[in-house]
Amino acid sequence: MTASPEGERQAQYFFIRRPVLAGVLSLIITMMGLLAIRLLPISRYPQITPPAIQVIAVYPGATAQDVAEAVAAPIEQQLSGLQGLLYYTSANASDGTMTLSIYFDVKRNQDLAAVDVQNAVQLASPQLPAAVRQNGISIIKANTDILGVVALTSTDPRYDAAYLTNYMKLYVEDELKSVPGIGNATTFGGLQFSMLIQLDPDKMAQLGITVNDVADAVREQNATNPAGRLGREPAPPATELTIPVTTVGRLQTPDEFNDIVVRAEPNASVVRVRDVGRAVLGSQNYDFVGRLNGRPTALALLYLRTGANALRAREAVARRVAELSKNFPRGVTASVPFDTTPFVKASIREVVITLLEALLLVALVVFVFLQSWRATLIPMLAVPVSVIGTFLGLNALGLSINVLTLFALVLAIGIVVDDAIVVIENVERIMATEKLPARQAADRGIQQVAPALVAIVLSLVAVFVPVAFTGGVTGALFRQFAITIAISVVLSGIVALTLTPALCALLLKEATESHTRGPFGVFNRLFDRGRNTYVRNVERVLRRPRAGLAAFAVVIVLTVLLWRQVPVSFIPTEDKGYFAVAIQLPDASSLQRTEAVVQRVEGFLRQEPAVRNIVALAGLDILSRSSQTNSAVVFVNVAPWEERGKRDALNAITQRLSGRLFGMKDAIGFAFNLPEIPGLGATSGVEGYLQDRSGRPVSLYASELQQFVQAANQLPAVGGLQANFRASVPQLFVRVDREAAKSMGVQLGDLFGTLQALLSTLYINDFNLYGRTYRVQAEAQAQFRQTPADIGRLYVRGANHAMIPLSAVTRTEFRAAPTLLTRFNGFTSALVTGTPKPGRSSGEMMAQLDGLIRTRFASEGLTLAYSGQSYQERTSRGAAGAVMTLGLIIVFLVLAAQYESWSLPFAVLLGVPFGVLGAYLGVWLRGQPSDIYVQVGLITVVGLSAKNAILIVEFANSLRSQGVPLLQAATLAARDRLRPILMTSLAFIFGVSPLLFAGGAGAASRHSIGTTVFFGMVVATGIAIVFIPLFFRLIQGAAERGSAPRESSRAER
Repeated sequence: MTASPEGERQAQYFFIRRPVLAGVLSLIITMMGLLAIRLLPISRYPQITPPAIQVIAVYPGATAQDVAEAVAAPIEQQLSGLQGLLYYTSANASDGTMTLSIYFDVKRNQDLAAVDVQNAVQLASPQLPAAVRQNGISIIKANTDILGVVALTSTDPRYDAAYLTNYMKLYVEDELKSVPGIGNATTFGGLQFSMLIQLDPDKMAQLGITVNDVADAVREQNATNPAGRLGREPAPPATELTIPVTTVGRLQTPDEFNDIVVRAEPNASVVRVRDVGRAVLGSQNYDFVGRLNGRPTALALLYLRTGANALRAREAVARRVAELSKNFPRGVTASVPFDTTPFVKASIREVVITLLEALLLVALVVFVFLQSWRATLIPMLAVPVSVIGTFLGLNALGLSINVLTLFALVLAIGIVVDDAIVVIENVERIMATEKLPARQAADRGIQQVAPALVAIVLSLVAVFVPVAFTGGVTGALFRQFAITIAISVVLSGIVALTLTPALCALLLKEATESHTRGPFGVFNRLFDRGRNTYVRNVERVLRRPRAGLAAFAVVIVLTVLLWRQVPVSFIPTEDKGYFAVAIQLPDASSLQRTEAVVQRVEGFLRQEPAVRNIVALAGLDILSRSSQTNSAVVFVNVAPWEERGKRDALNAITQRLSGRLFGMKDAIGFAFNLPEIPGLGATSGVEGYLQDRSGRPVSLYASELQQFVQAANQLPAVGGLQANFRASVPQLFVRVDREAAKSMGVQLGDLFGTLQALLSTLYINDFNLYGRTYRVQAEAQAQFRQTPADIGRLYVRGANHAMIPLSAVTRTEFRAAPTLLTRFNGFTSALVTGTPKPGRSSGEMMAQLDGLIRTRFASEGLTLAYSGQSYQERTSRGAAGAVMTLGLIIVFLVLAAQYESWSLPFAVLLGVPFGVLGAYLGVWLRGQPSDIYVQVGLITVVGLSAKNAILIVEFANSLRSQGVPLLQAATLAARDRLRPILMTSLAFIFGVSPLLFAGGAGAASRHSIGTTVFFGMVVATGIAIVFIPLFFRLIQGAAERGSAPRESSRAER
């Protein structure tokens, strides 16, 4: 409801009479904002990654099928119904490991989610194999916000990868964890120390020793044995000493383990570990090989703590690594070869530069219109107060400085000057037309525009505030942007009602004749001519309402057509300054063979002059996040953006590299961008799981999967789709003759245990070294586990202690089976990843894949479930429309309360489609998809379109209340409000124009949001303001005819 004139007069007189107080309030807001900047965390994106919990279990010696059925399935069955659960996926590998990843809604507390998962695992524990429980089940709160990688390398050949990995684990990892801002540091790979009891099956058979005999001896003799104290209480009188008693405890050296007695005979013959093998200090496993720029290395992944400042954390890591380096062995050096913060720093720097450019362009536009440095200074002072003061609000609400909040501030520069421009333009108009001094003109001017200012502020806030209540990742992204805009708009309204009228009274001079010569004279003449043309067009539309409504209908139709025509995407792909290369060799390839291919790929990369660091991990399948000896991943950092030309843009580098990779005959490799938002999937393209809900055999499912991939790659929008599932990997199947085994007195448990221990590893117990606890494991020496025939030469104890070779009770045969079995939401699945063709969007690709499933594969029991970034894109579809609809409803209610009318707000809201048309037209012309930044821009355009309409409708309604005829009121409002509308709109349009032509880090997102708001406001300013007077006349006229038809008719006459 509009405040009374007396209330407005009293409030404005107060700040005009107390200009120092108005200035002090603005200074306090600015100073508090500056202090808040130092406290706010800085990152590329806010904390928007869905919380994830990982469950890791090991079933030594088991196949992928065994792990999926015996380990993954029982745990997954307990996950149903967990609060906030989105989906879960398990990777079950042939090395016996299961990695179950469980993803929750972004609003779910990760600590509480971890407790829920732990309870689910406890419920499933009785159903799990004993070997799995013995090895332990790890439940990890996954941190996906990778800050970088610390590497240890050495020029001294004595310090191999195993030494460096353990040195990292012992002396570096914990130090990195204690760095402020670091959430976790994890040494990659399994090369940490382990005491390996490497057994000789031939010697064991000769001496009648089994694996269980050795394991029992180690457990007995490598144990902590507390003995007590002499003289402990209660003790006899006069006891003078209390002496602790110690005895042999855990062993530490290989010699001590070699001396363990496995068997002692009455005749004094003794069999020790060294008689049936040897104990060596080795590594827990050798599944991964780390390399940095072609040299073996130890790698530690650094994760950013939630809410931490990424840039400060990176600087603190550099200082800590420099301190630690002083104590490294000679020849060992540390570096940070993979670092995500340069992209964060460069993105923020580019946005800040854009922000300064916008500020200068806005100042130029304001100066051209006001044609006085004094007058220009007044609205420009509103910018630092509103923009810097916004950081105070961000800090109070627990938000961060990121690209979204900075984008919001870039747009806010063109918005926050609006309120001040409206005030000063009206004050100058009164000074010129009524010849009043500045003080009186300021008082009268603020009274006239205060209701419009309140309506504008409330309407803009009403558009953005509902965004804060949307859920999911999309809602989290929207929330940062919307709250930033809302805070700046509120502050600009406060400044316009306090500081601006005070400055007008102090700084503005007496009205002088308008400029008639020079550049300003040319501008004024052009403006007057343009205003006359505009008024004539308004009158023409007012006289032909049917034609105007027909034109408006065309706008609606075009908007819908463009909305359907523009492809949909989630988030634009950026040149982040780093990328990855996935490498896959033929099935069953050894790790040594994979490492040789990695070296060739490193050679390809060194041919690119822009490549700086190459971090390689042989043995890791990045897509499934599992250990695979025939897979590898390479992470590549390139030169900074300012040092690279168009030829060395990230897309150009990956395209050239992919051409070389496709030429490899013994491996498949492809380069790809990592996800735009860390933690949302493995790649930046389309990602999903093809689920088999019919329970068919794996071989039949693999055939259907191959047909799906082939058909998908023929779709118009699909640039390339691949699946990481193969069911025909060679495996050696050991068939046990149970009757023969039982007839020879062989226990089947001993037989299978022997296979597991000698062909895999048997975890026995632990030992201590360097103040840490490591595993003691038994395994066969390498030469006894190379060929299928070696299995037959293993022995197991039978009846009468006879040693029976496995060749007597087993047969071996090669079979085809998967080395990795993936499950998604409890169903056998395969991860499929791909990218759309150039000019096509991920939304188009997903729509076509869905259509393919419906028409050809749904009847076969196959479904496609999206994950990662694609899941968020699918679930966020329609979120922007719902948010805009809710925003428009709240704007309508605010305006209804402001005007005390249910009909008049429609005159404002009918101007919104013009801005939406312009936004979609710009996006379509530039060949961009409708991504999340476009949706954010659309919300901004909706608010600003309503703002322009409010300026006309508010003034027209005021004239109408004074008795001015309806048609004349609409025309006069359009004429008198044109100047402030053009000033505010052009200030915004020129302010966001640098976003259209942005380069460097984060350019794609700036192009997306810049295109939307630029073209949207051009159309909203150039076309919509011609139709707003018509909407006012029709709606207000209809309202008056409905309430008082006779009075309305007389007014019209």
